[in-house]
Amino acid sequence: VQLQASGGGLVQAGGSLRLSCAASGRTFVSYVMAWFRQAPGKEREFVAGIRWRDGYTKHSDSVKGRFTVSRDNAKNTVYLQMNSLKPEDTAVYYCAADRNVLAVPTTPIEYDYWGQGTQVTVSS
Repeated sequence: VQLQASGGGLVQAGGSLRLSCAASGRTFVSYVMAWFRQAPGKEREFVAGIRWRDGYTKHSDSVKGRFTVSRDNAKNTVYLQMNSLKPEDTAVYYCAADRNVLAVPTTPIEYDYWGQGTQVTVSS
């Protein structure tokens, strides 16, 4: 399984970015895909996740209403649309995959595969 994250960059506060996570190596219909982020000196935290089978989503309270996770079955790609970005959103963003069809876990240890991370920097 390979996860390739992209789409990070530098944006001003209030701006938008869309992250992509291209998945390959197997079929992901039974997987949960998620985005985590890690700022310098902080623990990796859950941002949003989506159950591939039915599109069920979960978002952390800190991004609810601003970020949206989605998937494209044909492209085997998961997206994170980030709007109204704040300086505190600055972090390295990682995509992850979990072989769990029932729930969307929010702890990193639950996930089996990780992408390489993409830097998001929001200037004030």
